[in-house]
Amino acid sequence: MIDQLFEFIENHPLLVSAFLLVLLAWLAFEAKRGGSAGVSTTEATTLINREDGLLLDIRESAEFKAGHIAGAKNVPQSRLKERLPQLEKHKESPVIVVCKQGQNAGAAVTELTQAGFSRVYKLKGGMAQWQADNLPVVKR
Repeated sequence: MIDQLFEFIENHPLLVSAFLLVLLAWLAFEAKRGGSAGVSTTEATTLINREDGLLLDIRESAEFKAGHIAGAKNVPQSRLKERLPQLEKHKESPVIVVCKQGQNAGAAVTELTQAGFSRVYKLKGGMAQWQADNLPVVKR
């Protein structure tokens, strides 16, 4: 099997090179989008409790009402730009961005960082990870 892989690489160097280039570009894009600035549920809890961090839930209102982290502020991602003035007082505090599965939070982290927020993180795994870790969820 390994022999076939090496044979494929020898016979198709342009294809393999293109694949590696796309892979590197994708990894760089994910890192720039905020993929590296994630915190675990434990780290998020510590930031909230010890440093009065803000939980910013960027899911839509219906998802937020179905279940969210206690104390989280709901600002749907589609309305984040227009609601930035409401978040100004948290520019120097830790801000933990929460989405459904941790995939959309990176874009919000980038947007908040560009708006001057100094300590912005995404919750790795989002609400799905929070619930998987059996942490409390508020429903209203």
